[in-house]
Amino acid sequence: MKFVQIIDFETERIEEMRELSQEMDQTMDGHSGGPTRRLVLQDRTNPGHYLAVIEFDSYEEAMSNSDRPETAKFAERMAVLCTKAPSFTDCDVLDLTEFT
Repeated sequence: MKFVQIIDFETERIEEMRELSQEMDQTMDGHSGGPTRRLVLQDRTNPGHYLAVIEFDSYEEAMSNSDRPETAKFAERMAVLCTKAPSFTDCDVLDLTEFT
């Protein structure tokens, strides 16, 4: 079953956050079990508020990814860029519909 982690965060340094994400992408390139998709959303009402929706093939792969030292380092560096501590919501994907 697909699994999604939603990271709710606030930052005034979104460009630095993007650079950090790209750096993490390069670090994880070639490793199995990592995220399969990332969607970053910006709140239109509160422009400093963001949601990152990170998709994995399974809960087990997400937890394995969370246990990696690179992921812990990324989370620490991400928190420094945030104006308040990010929150994490773990979700099982019950339905996914792609419209063309």
